[in-house]
Amino acid sequence: MKLLFIGDIVGKPGREIVSALVPRIRAERGIDFVIANGENAAAGAGITGTLCKSILEAGVDVITLGDHVWDQKGFEHEITTFDRVCRPANLPAGNPGRDHVIVAKNGFRLLVFTVLGRSFMGLKAECPFLGAEALLQKLAGQFDGALVEMHAEATSEKQAMGWHLDGRVTAVLGTHTHVATADGSLLRKQTAFMCDVGMTGPHESVLGREIEPVVGRFLDGMPRRFEVATADNRLSAALVEFGADGRATKIDQLSLKQT
Repeated sequence: MKLLFIGDIVGKPGREIVSALVPRIRAERGIDFVIANGENAAAGAGITGTLCKSILEAGVDVITLGDHVWDQKGFEHEITTFDRVCRPANLPAGNPGRDHVIVAKNGFRLLVFTVLGRSFMGLKAECPFLGAEALLQKLAGQFDGALVEMHAEATSEKQAMGWHLDGRVTAVLGTHTHVATADGSLLRKQTAFMCDVGMTGPHESVLGREIEPVVGRFLDGMPRRFEVATADNRLSAALVEFGADGRATKIDQLSLKQT
C-alpha cells in the first residue's frame, strides 16, 4: 500500500497546488492514503473550517495540525465538527478537537496523529515521547499501521522520536521547519523516517513569506508585515510504501511543480 504525506500547506498557493495535483497523484501513483499538514493554510498562519472542507474535498483523507493550530479566531469551535482533522495529541488536557484519526481502506486501518516537539517551540505541550506512547497503547488493536507526524524545530528531537518508535509504527515524518531534508530512509526495524517533509507552497520565498520584508527585518530589526509569497509553487511530500503488516518497504521524497 502507499501513503502520501504532504508537508505544511502554506496559504493560497499551497492550497491551490494541493487541489490541482492531489487527484492526479492519487490516480497515477495508486495512492491509498493522503495525509496533509494544514496548519499554515490560512494566509500562512492557522486554518479555518472552510479551508479544512476544501482541502478534504481535494482528495486529502486526513488533515494534521501543529503549533499554529489556534491562530485563526473561532477554529477552536470549528475543529470539533470534523472527524478527519486532528490537532496535536500532546496538547494539554482540555484542548478541543480530536487527538488522532483512524482511516481505513481495503481492510487496512491507518492511525494518524501528530505530536509537538518541545525544544525551541512556543506552544505549551506535554512530553511528545510519553504522549505518543500513551496513544499507541490506548489504541492497541484498533489499527494495522501508524503514521506519526513529529512537528518540531530540533533535528535531534525528531531523530530521537524516529528511533524511539522504530518497528512500532509505519512512519515517523517531521514537519515545521518548511525545509525538506534529504534523509528519507528505512530505520532498522522498517519504520520510514524523514526529518522534515518540507513545505507545500511558494519556494521563491523565506519559509513561504515574501523575501524582501524578511531580509529587511534581519537588516534593521524593524517590524514588517510578512505576506505569503507566490512564486515557484511546489508540492513537497513523502511517499511511503508499506505491507499488510504495517512495516514500511520504501520512502521517496517528492517535490512537484504545477504544470
